[in-house]
Amino acid sequence: MHKQTNSGPIRVALVEDDADFQLALRETIQAAPDMLLVAVASTRAEGLRALEHAPADVLLVDLGLPDGSGIDIIRAAQIQWPNCGVMVSTALGDENHVMQSLEAGAAGYLLKDSAAPSIVAEIRSLYQGGSPISPLIARQILMRFRAQDKPHTAPAPAALEKSPVTLSPREQEVLEYITKGFTSDEIAGLMAVSRHTILTFVRRVYKKLEVRSKTEAIYEARKLGLLDA
Repeated sequence: MHKQTNSGPIRVALVEDDADFQLALRETIQAAPDMLLVAVASTRAEGLRALEHAPADVLLVDLGLPDGSGIDIIRAAQIQWPNCGVMVSTALGDENHVMQSLEAGAAGYLLKDSAAPSIVAEIRSLYQGGSPISPLIARQILMRFRAQDKPHTAPAPAALEKSPVTLSPREQEVLEYITKGFTSDEIAGLMAVSRHTILTFVRRVYKKLEVRSKTEAIYEARKLGLLDA
């Protein structure tokens, strides 16, 4: 997307199914003096219908929608709103979703670890021609390209060892609450997010630790030094 030069408000469209997070974003965007919220959708179908109206300058899209993937909306926006900058805002940080989103046309990728005011600041950055990407995602992309540049030789024995497990601040917080015996609903209340978001964080923690239960997660996390003994 080219840098914008007009002096009008930044027209923002939002596709987000998490009711609490959507509300926080809506309130923050509507309070911004330089922004105008022109469309809000909670599903893939609603997001695709929003593209039939006047184009926005920035489209903020979640990926894990109840009726499909937000990546479909990104692809459609490239055709119907070609001058619109698309930014992903999601709890999904795996390489597959990241690369598919960027290949579909997203110019930014933020994890929901970010607070609404921070995301609104990144909307301005995207509008001015930037490509806001969460640090963990940027590192993932960098490591992918480094791996592609390496010669295809047999790995040394040390290279076969597992990479260190790294949790985001929000994942670490969820893990510590799990260790203390809190339920998903209780953690959602403590962290002021929806239960759906907490369950997403839990799945990500389990996947990184390669476990399937709370007990296994606590044991593995302590073994790796992610929790106090």
